[in-house]
Amino acid sequence: MKGLFNRLRGVERDILQQPVDDEAGAPYYEPQKNEVEIFEAAYKKRLPVMLKGPTGCGKTRFLEYMAWRLKRPLVTVSCHEDLTSSDLVGRFLLEGEATVWQDGPLTRAVKAGAICYLDEIVEARTDSTVIIHPLTDHRRQLPLEKKGQEIEAHEDFMLVISYNPGYQTVLKDLKPSTKQRFIGINFDYPVEDIERKIVKNEVPDLPDAQVETLVATGRRIRVLKDHGLEEATSTRALVYAGNMIAAGVAPVEACQVALVNPVTDDIELADAMMEIIKTHFA
Repeated sequence: MKGLFNRLRGVERDILQQPVDDEAGAPYYEPQKNEVEIFEAAYKKRLPVMLKGPTGCGKTRFLEYMAWRLKRPLVTVSCHEDLTSSDLVGRFLLEGEATVWQDGPLTRAVKAGAICYLDEIVEARTDSTVIIHPLTDHRRQLPLEKKGQEIEAHEDFMLVISYNPGYQTVLKDLKPSTKQRFIGINFDYPVEDIERKIVKNEVPDLPDAQVETLVATGRRIRVLKDHGLEEATSTRALVYAGNMIAAGVAPVEACQVALVNPVTDDIELADAMMEIIKTHFA
């Protein structure tokens, strides 16, 4: 555990120190509405932001773009059910004969004035979400209970979380007391012309005609979301399918392995999806 924690710490240190003003390194992002302006206004007032939307619709790419645009380092934490508050803020570890404190990713972001992104926060344990509350109001403080300290957030620090409303259940959902602490920006899959631009940018060697067919296929499959498909075909999945086609895989087979196999084991539903794919790529 100690070795893993140190390796993660080294990676995050590199992220915190990386240059953020390289024009050539701008992450590609196609705005859908006014999300860029809304985020910039929230950052100006240092308000915490919640990105809401389905998997693979561009939330993470948007935040990477905004971190570049605002010239701030970005620290990303992928939340999961075993994530504890200690994983976020830090813990005491043994080094030889001594016990030393090592900051977690949230603490380092708070101190360095980075944007800290808690991805899919609903997956984290309750104690992990409670720990962020003092950072989301006028206090802008991070309590380190094991050290008996409260860390004042750097003036440039910003907290961002992502949340997929489609996954909410009675047992797994953000409490209203947590949600109302954030500015909420809603995301969805892009409109068709923007989605074509995205796929073309991500797979530049895919012919325009195949880009158009692939996007039309994905959008048609999304209709099945209301007929038993738990997760709609994401823009990311379309990019994966496009890359498979560009790599020489037959379009129908590429769509099967990228759009169908990952999201369902239901034979009838898979057959319905394959019929849509074969119709478009006939």
